[in-house]
Amino acid sequence: MFLPIVAYGHPTLKKVSKDIDKDYPVLNELIENMWESMYESNGVGLAAPQINLNIRLFLIDANPFAEEYPEAEGQKKALINAKIIEEEGEKWSFQEGCLSVPDIHEEVLRHPRIRIQYYDQNWEFHDEWVDGIVARIMQHEYDHIDGKIFIDHLSPMRKILLKRKLNDITTGNISPSYRMIFPNQKKARK
Repeated sequence: MFLPIVAYGHPTLKKVSKDIDKDYPVLNELIENMWESMYESNGVGLAAPQINLNIRLFLIDANPFAEEYPEAEGQKKALINAKIIEEEGEKWSFQEGCLSVPDIHEEVLRHPRIRIQYYDQNWEFHDEWVDGIVARIMQHEYDHIDGKIFIDHLSPMRKILLKRKLNDITTGNISPSYRMIFPNQKKARK
């Protein structure tokens, strides 16, 4: 089932998410619905706050980048209660977009290497170093569970230049190709 994506300006996107445990209700069904929502929206990542749930859960599928970035091959996973433990290397710039901020793509600086700890969908613990584009996607989604979005990494001047577009998203004055929930709106619309 497609879960509508929460738009920029919605209060859920600014809240720090909470850890969950193995008993979280219908977790496997939620994850399957998130995969469906992510793919139908043409995303490579989706965090629970983007579907209006403030829990520490996000998905990534870096495979669309595999041709240009070999480290992306086979990198599809659900990460539960993730914690970035370390970041390494000189930050590099890459143009990012976000399902919650449609039609805006901006250069964002991020570390090229991170150490991340998380549980997978089977509640197996992982402690791993991740590099390149996979690290970038994870950092982008991790920001969501910490109440941040990629716009928060932009300079004040760049945010001023984007103000009209961001206001259009907040007010629902856009026509995305997928269903969204806009701030102060009761039902999703496409």
